Amino acid sequence: MKLNAKLIIIMLSLLVLVLLTLFILNQYAQTALVNEIQDSSHEISKAIQMSIEDLTSDTETSRLTDYLKKAREKGISEINIINSEGEIIDSSDPEKIGKKRELKKLERGIHAVRRPVGGAMLSQKPYEVVVPVIVGDEQLGYVQINMLLDNIRDIQRANFIQRLFATGMVFAIGIALTVFLARRYTTPIENLVGYFKRISAGDLSVTIPVESSDEIGEMAVGFNNMVEKLRERETLEKRLYEAEHLSRVGQLASGIAHEIRNPLNYISLAIDHLKTEILPCSGDKRSELEELAGKIKEEVRRANYMVVNFMNYGRPLKLRRAEIAYRELLAKVLPLLQDRLRELHIVVDLQIPPDLPPLWIDGELFRNAILNFITNASQAMPDGGTITLGALLDGGEVRLTFSDQGSGISPDDLGKIFQPYFTTKDVGIGLGLAITERIIKEHGGSIEIESTVGSGTTFTVSLPLQPIET
Repeated sequence: MKLNAKLIIIMLSLLVLVLLTLFILNQYAQTALVNEIQDSSHEISKAIQMSIEDLTSDTETSRLTDYLKKAREKGISEINIINSEGEIIDSSDPEKIGKKRELKKLERGIHAVRRPVGGAMLSQKPYEVVVPVIVGDEQLGYVQINMLLDNIRDIQRANFIQRLFATGMVFAIGIALTVFLARRYTTPIENLVGYFKRISAGDLSVTIPVESSDEIGEMAVGFNNMVEKLRERETLEKRLYEAEHLSRVGQLASGIAHEIRNPLNYISLAIDHLKTEILPCSGDKRSELEELAGKIKEEVRRANYMVVNFMNYGRPLKLRRAEIAYRELLAKVLPLLQDRLRELHIVVDLQIPPDLPPLWIDGELFRNAILNFITNASQAMPDGGTITLGALLDGGEVRLTFSDQGSGISPDDLGKIFQPYFTTKDVGIGLGLAITERIIKEHGGSIEIESTVGSGTTFTVSLPLQPIET
């Protein structure tokens, strides 16, 4: 419900409550007033009846004094019986018997008397009621009744006080509701101000809980949408910055890689020259030196191949596929890492079934991928351990696994390890796994990773057995 609608409903409710309260109090006051008038009229009727009996009878006994004792409770302070000549023939005040009244004044009916009657207090307002007594066609005289209508005034005053109190209570309730609404709606607004200050300070983790459907709720929804767009914008800016940074790093690394090829070519030529000049004169060490020269030559060739792939990272790979047995491929890779693994006290455990069919791969590229997997695994186990290389046939594809017992990868880094130039190590430029993933995808395969911090990491590579038609 909208805030305007709530305020209108509250004001209408207060108005209805005031009208209903005043109506009830008015009805109550009218009922009390009617009852009081009825009681006063009844007493006046009694006084008139007694006066008629006195005027029409010859008895000299006066009953007015006794009657007045009871009538005073209803506001009657004095009763005078006057004959047709204006003489008071009977009165509740014996001192007034025999006195004369002006007939013109007796014909005014009911009127207020300025002076107090019967010793009344100055705050009381007496009224004089004069009723002519007529029997047949003859007017016998008048009945004069002096009354104090304090009971009616008290009723009116009480009614006024009740109305004033009720109106005050209704407005007090209205003020309480207004204060409640003010606090209810100013508190979320103050919270919004606090959230805006946090946003202006750069904190985009703010999310306002939507607790209503009015303007405050709509404001919270709009605020959350704004924050979400700011988050997206910040993420996009970070990506653009990273892309620009990677582009600059890539240009720098490409230039460095281009310069590395020259010394690598020189080293390769120098090894060939040494083999030609020194090996014939080596005697008993010829086989050992020839093996060492071959390893150096192989490492130089692999380094040059990696530099070429690095320089062509953004270009499609040219695969030279062939059927290669997985064990034969590992037999060419593991000797290159044997010394390093022995130094780190790392053992390689091969769990490869003997009937595993050959792989349809580019041997050179895939050898680099295997080297990257084993190198990363050894770097994750500086205190030694076991690297398990597994393989199994699953339908029309082969699943290769590379498991280590290293420190594992944190959940925050799992989604970044295949990004170019991302690395958590002190050495390296962060292209090993990026190039490895690209090699596997160019072969039509996929790569999955499972890692537990403190327990180790397992890479699973799925490769199709049959050539992919293009």
